[in-house]
Amino acid sequence: MAQGQWERGADGGTWSRRGVLAGLLGAPVLLVAACNGAKGGGSSTVTTPGGGSAADPSPKPQKTSAAVITVSPADGTPNAAFANPVTVTVADGTLDSVKVTDATGRQLAGQLAANGQSWTSTDPLSSGTKYTVAAVATDQAKLQADANTSFGTATPANTFVGHFTPEDGSTVGVGMPVSITFNKAVTNRKAVQQAITVTAEPGVEIVGHWYSSTRLDFRPQQYWAKGTKVTLKLRLKDVQGAAGVYGTQSKDVSFTVGRAQTSVADLAAGTLTVTTDGQVSAVYKVIGGSPQHRTWAGKMVISERFEATKMDSATVGLGDEYNIPDVPHAQRLTTSGTFIHGNYWSAPSAFGSSNTSHGCIALRDVKGGGDPGTDGAKFYRSSITGDVVEVANSGDRTVDPANGLSDWNLSWADWKAGSAI
Repeated sequence: MAQGQWERGADGGTWSRRGVLAGLLGAPVLLVAACNGAKGGGSSTVTTPGGGSAADPSPKPQKTSAAVITVSPADGTPNAAFANPVTVTVADGTLDSVKVTDATGRQLAGQLAANGQSWTSTDPLSSGTKYTVAAVATDQAKLQADANTSFGTATPANTFVGHFTPEDGSTVGVGMPVSITFNKAVTNRKAVQQAITVTAEPGVEIVGHWYSSTRLDFRPQQYWAKGTKVTLKLRLKDVQGAAGVYGTQSKDVSFTVGRAQTSVADLAAGTLTVTTDGQVSAVYKVIGGSPQHRTWAGKMVISERFEATKMDSATVGLGDEYNIPDVPHAQRLTTSGTFIHGNYWSAPSAFGSSNTSHGCIALRDVKGGGDPGTDGAKFYRSSITGDVVEVANSGDRTVDPANGLSDWNLSWADWKAGSAI
């Protein structure tokens, strides 16, 4: 074997120097041994010896550091488990420095053990990412050894996402909660909720509430103040929502609360009273649900708006009682099918005097919705998604808070009880 060559020891995992190249100082030799390139990671033992002196041209044995550095995941691992930390250990020495860096140059934080012989990353790894590791250690003779390795993390096969409302950049009413629906059931609710933050300017306490394993809403104790700027931060990438199921999103969403408008439909009086920025801005005559199909009571939030839409009783479990292809100025209040909408088929005298609908709240309108002077058109034009419509004296029970965006029907104590953190 020629000078400067290294050979593997009997244990198959340790390299030793057979000779040196005369007159060279700190030759750039990188040695990797005992690499386990299995899917889960494994570890690499990597050592580069310390230097001699180039001032003296006569051949001399080069001193080698006794420190042996081991890195896990092993050098060259293509699909390391991203849920596991990076570990660096040293035998016969102490660690001077450890740097773990991704392809963008972001460096992972880590914790060095008190004895200086091990280091463990504390920042989470990202899936589908390549990392490089550079470590330096010193033995008792003050000779340094270093290790330089790289590995890649696996991409999860089973993932989940959260579909959110309201949309980024939208302007909404004071009653709009942040509502997130997950496409797969979440069992690790605490980890998922911790990865989602909702903040407001001006600041206010905002709490999350789980309705089910697939729905998490956020709201403050009272309606938002007009002009509030709200930001949703989803940091779900690589968060384990359930066994073997990981999130993929890292996204920011912002929306603004517009003017403060709420409405109260008193179905005993047959009126809809609209209050805008603290002042009554309109009073309309309405039709509510009949004794056979009473309108839900309580606070509901406009979640969708349509200039015109088809309403078919078969879609809400009422058989063939009605099928109207062009209901004007329709605004959804519940998932189950409650709307506040224009009505052109009832007699004008019915508005404000009788409740005959199948559960919706109706305002006078015209076929096609083309008359801007009707109550249906005016209320529609004054409304935005996120406005609150509260129903009083309907004769029915309070709407289920999970039915649509009816979050405000829970007390603050009950709301907070549904948080996982």
